[in-house]
Amino acid sequence: MKATGIVRRIDDLGRVVIPKEIRRTMRIREGDPLEIYTDNSGEVIFKKYSPIGELADFSNQIADSITSTTGLITLIFDRDHCIAASGVSKREVLERRISSQAEEILENREKYFANKNSEKLFTLEGVDKQALAFVPIISNGDVLGAVAVLETENKHSISESEEKVCLMAASFLSKQMEQ
Repeated sequence: MKATGIVRRIDDLGRVVIPKEIRRTMRIREGDPLEIYTDNSGEVIFKKYSPIGELADFSNQIADSITSTTGLITLIFDRDHCIAASGVSKREVLERRISSQAEEILENREKYFANKNSEKLFTLEGVDKQALAFVPIISNGDVLGAVAVLETENKHSISESEEKVCLMAASFLSKQMEQ
């Protein structure tokens, strides 16, 4: 754990203000759920809660299915990180932060499909593979994450049926979150 040197008091309603710098660095937005942990030494730890993260095993199965069907690299994200991957070294991508470009697409609830005229989208910080599709997972009106497929060495475009596979996967994960 890293000390920040920032001290805050609890108000009469039991609230603590998380400083703006920390919220910005940790990408905590207004309305984001935080999970609270305690330990025996008296520490209280706030961690961003990821509803889609609870479906990590399920997300890995979907990613594996998409990759085996399409031959494309498949990534599944929560709002901040890659939580499932197939077709690429998991060590290379899991827990990496989503790029600011991809974060903006999520904020705008847009779908991205690469074509000859579109701007290139790189979904993860530090990973130099272009997205061919990036589809938000929206459940009960909230953006929870995204399904993405990335280019491979021998595949640099996406077909209409592969686009539909991505849309279906995002819709399926959305329905799972509603249950």
